[in-house]
Amino acid sequence: MPHIYKKRPDTRLQIIQLGARLFVDEGYSSTSCSKIAKALDLSTGNITFYFKTKEDLLAVLVKESFAYQDLMMQQAANEGKTSLLTYCLEISSMASICEEDLAARDFYSAGYSSEKTLKIIRENDTEKTKNIFSQFCPDWTDEQWAATENIVSGIEYATIMTREADTPLPLQIERTLSAIMLLYNVPEELRKIKINKVLATDYRSLGRKIFKGFRDYIEMVNEQNLEAAMEEKEQ
Repeated sequence: MPHIYKKRPDTRLQIIQLGARLFVDEGYSSTSCSKIAKALDLSTGNITFYFKTKEDLLAVLVKESFAYQDLMMQQAANEGKTSLLTYCLEISSMASICEEDLAARDFYSAGYSSEKTLKIIRENDTEKTKNIFSQFCPDWTDEQWAATENIVSGIEYATIMTREADTPLPLQIERTLSAIMLLYNVPEELRKIKINKVLATDYRSLGRKIFKGFRDYIEMVNEQNLEAAMEEKEQ
């Protein structure tokens, strides 16, 4: 049964909520501004008034995803996982869900393909990797961190776009994690330990769980924003 969207007071938030759901469930490429407009009983002009392009709407969702990533990092820390292992599991889960779910693959690849969203991803991930890898790169400058993240984002994109038929997923994960940790000066023995731990997990199930959690989180956040907007307008 299709999801029913009721008219809400805040049109911009309606657009974000539905756009997020369609991007994640059906894929970025399959979702057009006219499709969103039709589902909300709006004109396409109503959509482009708030978001000039579909890319601008994607940028909002990418920013919302960072809060979910932070939540996952905190949860992993509470479970006793190190930030480095959590980082490796995050990349592995993304690789696995993109290998089996075309909509997820399309969504993630859109984020790395768009100049606007790639810039947002790189800025966020540069700060994240500073926290994770600073012990291995104590003397790095901001320029070195940014330059390395530019390379890492390219590796991540290549991983997203690789299919099982081209390279078996376990090998792809091993090579990806090894290359990224090498760039951040992680010692060889520690690299092997983290990679073996990741490969020993059920990363396919983890990928499904994390992506579903992301979908649910985005829906919850946008629903809360809509409810807050309604309450504010009623006051």
